[in-house]
Amino acid sequence: MARLKRFAPLLILVMAIIAVFASGATRYLNLEALQANEAALRAFVGQQLPLALLTFIVVYALATAVSLPGAIVLTLAGGYLFGTWVGGVATVIGATTGAILVFYAVKTSLGQALRDKAEASGGRLKSVIDGVQAGAFGYILTLRLIPLAPFWLVNVAAALAHAPLRAYALATFIGIMPATFIYSGIGAGIGELLAQGKTPDLGVIFSPKVLLPLVALGLLTLATTVYQRVRAKSGKTL
Repeated sequence: MARLKRFAPLLILVMAIIAVFASGATRYLNLEALQANEAALRAFVGQQLPLALLTFIVVYALATAVSLPGAIVLTLAGGYLFGTWVGGVATVIGATTGAILVFYAVKTSLGQALRDKAEASGGRLKSVIDGVQAGAFGYILTLRLIPLAPFWLVNVAAALAHAPLRAYALATFIGIMPATFIYSGIGAGIGELLAQGKTPDLGVIFSPKVLLPLVALGLLTLATTVYQRVRAKSGKTL
């Protein structure tokens, strides 16, 4: 009974992944589907805004939890339907909730077994685990700020490193804001582009003028974390 309870979160997550992919829901995660269903979606938002926002947050949380490949499209949809700021906030809440679900499922079920395997094999996962252990909040925040780090990898590594849930959730919430609001802003302006048959530049996040400030901010956060740990080990306080 205790074993079943331990693996229940992971089993639920796996069942959700199977159900989502079996339903064919992924075929709607594209700009064409968003444009085709624009009238119905905008009518729903206009008539039932609180329910529409809640639905969007739940869908985004589930999409994050099952690691669907259309997260960017969903972020664009948030800006498209609710505007840059409201859509951005809803996306951050949904993504953070989904990340917490993955974190909890991995930590409670396969945490120790996967951690032992990662420690033995080395590689990228072990590197992330070591970094999280060195300073959970600062390291996770750095990985969230720099969009080059796979979202799912940080979720799993944080769980395997037994990062404090509060630090993990807060670092995720804050760290994903810059990239989220950039894409939400793009989403808020794609209506006219789609009407003209044009495609928005989704690679803008990797342009030097956007990516370099994010990388600099991430490295500054990491440097601060390392400095704090060095000071703590030397018996000094900031």
